[in-house]
Amino acid sequence: MYKDEKKIAEVQKKYGPLLAKTAFELGALKLSPNEPFTWASGYRMPIYNDNRRFLALPEMRRTIAEAFAELLKAVDFAPEWLAGTATAGIPHSVSLGDLLKKSVSYVRSGGKDHGLKNQIEGLGANADYKGSYVLVVEDLISTGGSSIKAVEAVRNANGKVPFCFAIFSYGFAEAEKAFSELNPPCIPVTILNYDIMLDEAVKQNYISEENKKSLAEWRLDPFGWGEKHGFPKV
Repeated sequence: MYKDEKKIAEVQKKYGPLLAKTAFELGALKLSPNEPFTWASGYRMPIYNDNRRFLALPEMRRTIAEAFAELLKAVDFAPEWLAGTATAGIPHSVSLGDLLKKSVSYVRSGGKDHGLKNQIEGLGANADYKGSYVLVVEDLISTGGSSIKAVEAVRNANGKVPFCFAIFSYGFAEAEKAFSELNPPCIPVTILNYDIMLDEAVKQNYISEENKKSLAEWRLDPFGWGEKHGFPKV
């Protein structure tokens, strides 16, 4: 197992543009630097992402699963279990599990307040991966907080988690740092990266080159971008 940047980039180049183009068409990705969106945190952000829109297209569910499978080959990782994050990561972990014939579980953000109070479902009564290798499957990596909680939950259930896969990431340095500070570190890998997304947006005439520069600037300082551009936190 290792992070082969070249092989990962080949998979991203193969699948990323199609995912970006389809995401724009579905409204799964919306870019609006001139009229930014208000996130739940109150910050004004020039991007909106809802990868659940992909679920409407069977061919895209299959494509996402195939891309994840190729990324597994790229990093030379053969997990025994898949763990989808609730709720958005669950369908993609199931599609990948069906494709690879792997066991599938899912991880809540916290334990239930009733019944067996499980945080992880699919493991049976013992809720234990018993030292198996597990791939955590996300739909989006933003700051990395929720993904890291899922990784920690799987590790607390005796699962080994060297990688977390997602459809898309904003590419925040904060997220990379958070994953690297886990002990042992966990490596985030995505099908679509931010640079490919921006390039495809320009290619599709969805945004201008000037918009692209503003969106590239946002990634470097997402929580300061709005104030700087006249869109203070609400």
